Amino acid sequence: MDAPPASQAASAIRTGLIAGAFASVASSVALAILGRYETGSSAATTNATSHWVWDREALFRRSPSLRHTVLSYAIHHGSSTFWAVLYAWLHANRRPAQSVPAALGGAGIAAATACAVDYLATPRRLTPGFEHHLSKGAMAAVYASFAVGLALGCAVANRERMR
Repeated sequence: MDAPPASQAASAIRTGLIAGAFASVASSVALAILGRYETGSSAATTNATSHWVWDREALFRRSPSLRHTVLSYAIHHGSSTFWAVLYAWLHANRRPAQSVPAALGGAGIAAATACAVDYLATPRRLTPGFEHHLSKGAMAAVYASFAVGLALGCAVANRERMR
């Protein structure tokens, strides 16, 4: 028997907050590592997201700063949480999604959907920005890291919920 809609929404939000944090941290670590490898700067890839506010100036900021790095991470974390709540509501809180293959598969689909929306449906001004610094292969690795973080975060949240 399914939970009432309000209870499902609350559960998705709780799961999404946890899973969003895991996904945000996992993909941010990937951004820093790959940014350092491909551009020589571990901050440039994260800073680029602040182009939402600071326009092209953000794309050239290579060192950490409150103005760019903190704002960019906040935007990234908020976006990660949005996708995690949506994923939890649609998939992660259902029984079949709790196996490892189902969780990774579902999270991979969610990450691919986020990528498609980020680059095919979003105005250029609101893209993540790190595409200006990373190769397509590195970007795929970032979204894969997001998927792993999402799956792991949902597993942790579901485990807590079952206690």
